[in-house]
Amino acid sequence: MRAVVQRVRQAAVTVDEVETGRIGEGVLVYLGVAGDDNDADLEYVVEKVLNLRVFEDEHRKMNRSVLETGGSVLVISQFTLYGDTRKGRRPSYNRAAGPEHADSLYRRFVDRIVARGVTVATGAFQQAMLVESVNLGPVTILVDSKKEF
Repeated sequence: MRAVVQRVRQAAVTVDEVETGRIGEGVLVYLGVAGDDNDADLEYVVEKVLNLRVFEDEHRKMNRSVLETGGSVLVISQFTLYGDTRKGRRPSYNRAAGPEHADSLYRRFVDRIVARGVTVATGAFQQAMLVESVNLGPVTILVDSKKEF
């Protein structure tokens, strides 16, 4: 499982000209699921996202997590995080999970964050989305449950 985590002042997602999610300060998470991802991958990424120390403390050091700041999370499914561009010009998505497996882990990811008391907004699985964000910092962190980067 892969996540691109961006610290944001605000973020929103629109599907078919209807806003489906909006958050204030928090993190925007683009989430990709691989075909071989399981519960261990899910738990690893949930814990990383919730506990990443990317928010400033009183000394302007990035020492606080979204859990500590009371921030929100906007989760966007994004299979293209598994795009392999090593050969040719068209990315291969062979490692990305099929829709059923990906949707199941995506929903469980969201549920795990909600269960921790964090406000979550989402896009719409397998839909074209317009995502707007104001990246604060900017701060962008890559997370990979297989630790490939």
